[in-house]
Amino acid sequence: MSKYYVNRNSRAREMAKANISKNSKKKGNGFLSTIKFVFIMGCACLLAGVASLELYLSSLPPINNLEQFKPNIVTKIYSSDDEIIKTFTAYTYEKIELKDIPDNFKKALIATEDKNFYRHHGYDLTGLARSMVQNVLAGRVVQGASTITQQLARVLFLNNERTFDRKLKELFIAARIEKTISKDQILEMYMNNVYLGAGAYGVEAAAQIYFDKHLKDCNLSELALIAGLPQAPSVYNPFNNMDLALQRRNQVLMRMYKMRYITKDEYESAKEQTLHLAKVPQFYTTNKAPYFCDYVLKELESLGFDEAEISQGGYKVVTTLNYKAQKAADEAIRKNLINWGLRGDNNQAAVFAYSPIDGKILVYSGGKDYTKSQYDRVTQAVRPPGSAFKPIVYAAAMEKGISPNDMIEDRPITIGQWSPHNYGNKYRGKIPVYTALMVSSNVCAARLIKEVGIRSVIQVARVLGIETPLEYDYTIALGSNGVKLFEFTRAYGAFANGGYVVQPYSVERVETSRGKVVYRAPKTKVSHQLSVNTAAEMTAMMRTVITNGTGRAANIGKPAAGKTGTTDDNKDAYFVGYTPDIAAGVWVGNDDNTVMNKAVQGGTVPALIWKDMMKVATEPYGKTEFNYPEIQLMPFAAGSNVKIIGEEEKEGQEQQTPQQIQQPQTLDEQSAQTAQEAVQNVVKTINADNKKPEPAKQPKQQNLLVPPSTQAPPSKPAAAPIPMAVPSTLQ
Repeated sequence: MSKYYVNRNSRAREMAKANISKNSKKKGNGFLSTIKFVFIMGCACLLAGVASLELYLSSLPPINNLEQFKPNIVTKIYSSDDEIIKTFTAYTYEKIELKDIPDNFKKALIATEDKNFYRHHGYDLTGLARSMVQNVLAGRVVQGASTITQQLARVLFLNNERTFDRKLKELFIAARIEKTISKDQILEMYMNNVYLGAGAYGVEAAAQIYFDKHLKDCNLSELALIAGLPQAPSVYNPFNNMDLALQRRNQVLMRMYKMRYITKDEYESAKEQTLHLAKVPQFYTTNKAPYFCDYVLKELESLGFDEAEISQGGYKVVTTLNYKAQKAADEAIRKNLINWGLRGDNNQAAVFAYSPIDGKILVYSGGKDYTKSQYDRVTQAVRPPGSAFKPIVYAAAMEKGISPNDMIEDRPITIGQWSPHNYGNKYRGKIPVYTALMVSSNVCAARLIKEVGIRSVIQVARVLGIETPLEYDYTIALGSNGVKLFEFTRAYGAFANGGYVVQPYSVERVETSRGKVVYRAPKTKVSHQLSVNTAAEMTAMMRTVITNGTGRAANIGKPAAGKTGTTDDNKDAYFVGYTPDIAAGVWVGNDDNTVMNKAVQGGTVPALIWKDMMKVATEPYGKTEFNYPEIQLMPFAAGSNVKIIGEEEKEGQEQQTPQQIQQPQTLDEQSAQTAQEAVQNVVKTINADNKKPEPAKQPKQQNLLVPPSTQAPPSKPAAAPIPMAVPSTLQ
C-alpha cells in the first residue's frame, strides 16, 4: 500500500507541474497574441487608410484648361519709400518642347527629383513613408518626398508653405494633374516652369543664362548642373558658389550612374569637366539694388523662406532700404571713381549705411557694377581699415579713464621691433589726445595701445561687433588686420547711439498676394557695450576730424563725426562716420589688392562718396544734434593737472625743437594748416557745438534706445580665423 501511495503522489506532483507549465505557456501566448493582434490591426488600418486615400485620389476630376495655365510669378521686393527694387519674373522664358530636350537631361532630372516618375500616379506613398522615417530618425528634414507632379502642382497652384494642409492639397492636385495630361506633358510643363535661380524660369532659360547656349547644345556636365538646381536654386547657383554647384552636379552624375543611365567612363569624364559660365545677363541692370536684394534673400532664408518660395509665392517683401539714398550712393560711387581715374573693373568701392537707432539698413552697395561682379564687398571682403581703426583704440582709452584733454607725446616710439612713423615723418611734440585723433597721428595711437593694453583694444572691438581676425599685436592700433565693412560700420554706430550696439536688418515684413502678413520684423537686438560718456567723448573728438582734420571732404554741413583710413602703399581707403540718425561706411580699393593712385586716400574718394550719399540720406532728419553730455575740448595750454601720455618713456631720442613743431605739418592723408592752427580753430567751434542747449530748447533724445539701467550683457565674440599678414607701417 505504501508503495502504491508513493507512486500515486509522484504522479500527482508531475501532473501539477505539467498544469503549471501549460498555464504559463497560455499566459505567455496570450501576451504575444495581443501584440500580434494589435500589429495586425494597425497594419490593416494603415492599408485601409492607404487604400481609401488611393480610392479618393483616383476619383478626383481632371483640371480644365491645364495646358493653357500660366503660373503667377509676381513676387516683388519694395524699398521703405515704396519703390519696387526687384521683381521675380521670367526675363528669359522660352518654352521648349519635350522632343527638343536632350535625353540625358530628362534622365538627370528624373534620377535626381523623382526616380519613379513613370511608375506612380502623381504621388509616391512609398517614398513618402520612407522620407518620413528618415526625417524622424535624423530629427530634422533630411529627405523630401515630392514627386515631379507634386512640384508642378506647387509651382502652378500653391505656395511653398511647409504645412500639412499644403502637402495634402499638393497630393490632391497632383492626382488631378495626372488624370488631365500625360506623363510626358507633365514633364514638359515642369521643365518649362520650374525656377532654376538667377531669374531663370524653365530649363531652356537656365541654359542660356548659365552657359549662353541652348539646352540641346549643353554637354552632360552642364545638363547635370542644371538638373541639380531645383532643390535649392540660390544655394547651387554657380554664379554665387561654384564649389557647391560642382558638388551638386557630381551628386546628379552619381545618381545617373547608379541608375545605369550613363556609363562609368561617362560619369568620370563629366565629373572632371570644367564649367565655363556665361557673363551675368543684362537682366540684373533692371534690379535697382542688386547687392541689397541678394542680402535680403539671405535674410529671408534665415527666416525660413527659400528662394523658390519667394520667387514663386507672389509675395510682397517690404524692406528697410531708402531708395533715394541708395540711388545717390550708386551714383556717387560711379562719379567719384571716374573723377579720380578709377575706371577699371578692378577698381571698386562699397557703401553700407544703417540706422544706429533701430537697425534698419538704409543703403547697401557691394560694388560699382553688379553685372560685372556679384562679389559683395560689404559682407564678404576683408580689408585692413588703416587709421579708421584708431577710434577703437581711443574708445578703449576713454573706457580706461583717459580724457580727450590729456596730453600725449607725438614723437617717435619703438615698441619691441616695431617703430611706427607718422605720415610724412612729421611730429608735433605734446598735443591733446583729441588733436592726435584729429590729425591721425600714428605714434600717438601706438602710445595709446601701449598704455591701455592690446587685450583691452581687442575686447572693445569684439563687443562692438568686429568678428574678423585681430592679431594680438600692437600694430592693430593702425588697422593692420582686415575687417568687413558691415561689421566695422556697425561698430561705429555705437558711438552715435550712446554706446549701444544695434544689429542691422533688411526685411520689414512679408505679405502674401492677398495681403496677409506672414512675417513682421521684431525689435532688433540691442546691447549696451560702451558708457554714454565714452560715446560722447569719441563723438566730440571725431567731429573735429570732419570740421578741421583729415575728413574735411566729408563735411555735410550738419552735426557729424567720422574717421579716415588709408593703408600702407594706398591699397585700401576708408571713411566711416555717423550722424545721430545714420551710421555709414565707405571702402575704396582694388579687388586684387594692388596699389591705387597715391592721391586716393581716406580723406579723398571715400569721404566724397560718403558726403554725396549722406546729404540725401539725412534729408528726412534735418540738422539733428547729438544728445550727449557736454564735452569741453581744451587748447594746448590745458594746465598742469592733465595726464601726459608718453612723458615717462626713456627712448634716448631728442625732443624736437620749437621751430620743428611750429612748421606747417602734413596731416595724415591731407593737410592745409598746422596742428597748432587746427586746434585753435576747432576748439572754438566744437566747444560751442558741444554746449548743452537751454532746457526749453533741448531736442528730444533720439539716439538712446535703452535706458542705461537695463544694459544687456556683451555678446560672446565669434571665433576668429587665422589673421592676415601685418604690413610694417600703416597710415
